[in-house]
Amino acid sequence: MKNPVRLGVLLSGSGRTLENLIARIQDRSLPARIEVVISSHPDVRGLEIARTHGIPDVTVPYQGFTDAKAFSDAVTTQLDRHPVDLVILAGFIRRYLFPPKYQGRVLNIHPALLPDFGGKGFYGHHVHEAVLKAGKTESGCTVHLADLEYDRGPILVQKKVPVLPGDTPDTLAKRVFEAECEAYPEAIRRMAAVEVR
Repeated sequence: MKNPVRLGVLLSGSGRTLENLIARIQDRSLPARIEVVISSHPDVRGLEIARTHGIPDVTVPYQGFTDAKAFSDAVTTQLDRHPVDLVILAGFIRRYLFPPKYQGRVLNIHPALLPDFGGKGFYGHHVHEAVLKAGKTESGCTVHLADLEYDRGPILVQKKVPVLPGDTPDTLAKRVFEAECEAYPEAIRRMAAVEVR
């Protein structure tokens, strides 16, 4: 790839989003290179995926820090050891208080159509349960530029999916994740097209 956008991926768990990005890079539909994977939890599948693909990985255990600022500073220290154009929040359940130099370069994906069903406590199945409880007929996902608040910042891409009769949080989550697999690479391609380097 010519001038691939360089990614630092932050995760906390299974690494499904990381896996999708790796697949898109391998099939050459995403002009990117993953420089480092940083996890807030040790021994998660996301780290195994990184190692399988020869991607440098590091764990910054959230429990080892007194507050979000100290944790975030440690994450930034690890990112700074690599040439990173974009920081990709990929199921990263901890708040990342990034420094000004990363402003406009941190992307997050949320499993709902923001601004609905966003904010502190709205992650994973909590989101899908809330969508179903509200009786919505559609849901989806949102990729946005992160700011220092939960699930805020300019929206880059949204993908909608129907909420079907009889849906459970699990069935809705599966449909939304399929949309996420398209939305995140699309957002990264858009960012790569506007000189982020």
